[in-house]
Amino acid sequence: MDAKLLEILACPLCKGPLTYLKTPQELVCKPCRLAYPIRDDIPVMLEEEARQLAPDEEV
Repeated sequence: MDAKLLEILACPLCKGPLTYLKTPQELVCKPCRLAYPIRDDIPVMLEEEARQLAPDEEV
């Protein structure tokens, strides 16, 4: 994930910062507890494509 792209990307719901997780290839919004997938090096920033984080899942 390009660092410059990560700086400008924000959660589409709360407009908060995202955390990049390399192993599952996801961008995570901690306040919303959503993980947006990255497919073919392209972040999919759609709420309906996001995965809800489990209550015990640490980010």
